Amino acid sequence: MISKLKGRIDTYGPDWVVIDVNGVGYHCFCSTKTLSVLPAAGEFGELFTEMLVSQDMIRLVGFATQGEREWFKLLQTVQGVGTKVALALLSTLSTAELAQAIALQDKAMVARAPGVGPKVAQRIVSELKDKAPAFAPADPALAKLQAEIGGPKPTAASDAVSALVNLGYGQSQAGAAVSAAMRKAGDDAATEQLIRLALKELALA
Repeated sequence: MISKLKGRIDTYGPDWVVIDVNGVGYHCFCSTKTLSVLPAAGEFGELFTEMLVSQDMIRLVGFATQGEREWFKLLQTVQGVGTKVALALLSTLSTAELAQAIALQDKAMVARAPGVGPKVAQRIVSELKDKAPAFAPADPALAKLQAEIGGPKPTAASDAVSALVNLGYGQSQAGAAVSAAMRKAGDDAATEQLIRLALKELALA
């Protein structure tokens, strides 16, 4: 099992890279986000990898971080999500955005990825809602906000998210902005203050 490669970047393609490790070229399929952070051809780089073995071929998929690799594996536990769709998702959304979209059940954000229709997006947010938190970046404010949104009683934070959604912002986008506002204003901030701060965050985005 090949889990990591470190060597000289040989050539790039639209969704792959060849990395030369001691004279052996390894062809790795990658998300566009991973390809964008790798060094130029001729320079040294490294990839975390997942080796996929099927009846007729062996493929390597490369990742910039271990977190991206874990998300790739997690996504493929959902029916209808294969290598191509998982890489499309990781090309469209960062792992933090993906975790947030699943936590907030924002299937529209997930469906932005090419090849991901409404039904597959719904399955992803539904089936991974209990698994995704283990892969999400540590953000106490966002975790608290997500708990409040799903709680029995409205809170200042959930009311602020609702207000932003009514203004036309996406659920995930609104959640991230209110999370940032909570970090600045504190847990006891009023709804109006959170909305004002969140709108400033959205204006800077």
